[in-house]
Amino acid sequence: MRIGIVCPYSFDVPGGVQFHVRDLAEHLIGQGHEVQVLAPADEDADLPPYLTSCGRAVPVRYNGSVARLTFGPVTSARASRWLQQGDFDVIHIHEPVTPSVSLMTLWAAEAPVVVTFHTSNLRSRAMQAAYPLLRPSLEKIAGRIAVSEAARRTVTTHLGGDAVVIPNGVSVDFFERAEPKPEWTGTPDRPTLAFLGRIDEPRKGLPVLSAAMEQILQAKPQTRLLIAGPGDVAAAQEQMSAEVAAASTFLGLVSDADKATLLASVDAYIAPHTGGESFGIVLVEAMAAGAPVVASDLAAFVAVLDGSANGRLFTNEDSDACARTILDLLDNPAERARLRSAGRVRARTYDWGVVAEQILAVYETVTDAAKVAVTVEDQRLWSRLVRPLRTRED
Repeated sequence: MRIGIVCPYSFDVPGGVQFHVRDLAEHLIGQGHEVQVLAPADEDADLPPYLTSCGRAVPVRYNGSVARLTFGPVTSARASRWLQQGDFDVIHIHEPVTPSVSLMTLWAAEAPVVVTFHTSNLRSRAMQAAYPLLRPSLEKIAGRIAVSEAARRTVTTHLGGDAVVIPNGVSVDFFERAEPKPEWTGTPDRPTLAFLGRIDEPRKGLPVLSAAMEQILQAKPQTRLLIAGPGDVAAAQEQMSAEVAAASTFLGLVSDADKATLLASVDAYIAPHTGGESFGIVLVEAMAAGAPVVASDLAAFVAVLDGSANGRLFTNEDSDACARTILDLLDNPAERARLRSAGRVRARTYDWGVVAEQILAVYETVTDAAKVAVTVEDQRLWSRLVRPLRTRED
């Protein structure tokens, strides 16, 4: 199958949607499909051979974060040329209502279109305002996917219709194979915790975890916090107490291999995010690597963890509750062992081998429907050509 995938966000900047598109494309290529990806990217960056850049992106505030998007006549022309050259059986557009190359590709698309909605934002004024302009293009969409129930509710609230829920995928084997790094491995007296995310993006929750660490250090003074992700380290340290800053190690932006190693090494992975999350891919990665997960009780996180069956939850934005939950887990090695085992099993449900098959089923459904529609239209045209004219006597 010839598959065209569109990513609205800059491909050379780390992000959940970008990783999803990358991993899906590479999995499908591995299965023998012909896959091309269209996305913004700095053309001087080290880009995969299946990627076509539609131009350099600019930062735009969107859904409580900063998204790097591209939009305009040059982007439109490149999208149209990519569609013509690709001659795709199906076009898979991610975040189709984002003002970006995704929307411009939807406008220009003629092949069957599948879309994936990642955003969870029931109060999106932007989507409400854009709906009248989007409606004609939305009618082109043959298949709708949402990565979670939260994302599906956003779709039904603002755009009408429905979507099938297919979660983000993870290369589970990759994370399962990760070996602990002694430097990052904790001990009973000196446990290690991990945080991954943009350190200067408040909704990722580092301030909540920093406040919780003050109580954790009172109970366990040698606890270490390993922080991986881009952002202004000095600014983050300024918002921490001296004790928390001293206990924190900033690793910067880490590779996929180092991320897996980090998650395999620590006593717990902490996800203190405060909102705007539609799924929680890093929770799945942590479970696959064997890290017990402690997360805020966002609906998306509750769904990924299946409540407390595969992780520990605390009240969103409550640093005291976060500290209590972490300390309770650190004092309970049997529970940590249970979560490591249960998490690995849970992660398997999100493996790309499972998720990609569900996405392919949507592709096949819409392409089969398109073939039927063409056949029916051809039959109608042929019947009009060959049907004998009726006379009044008839």
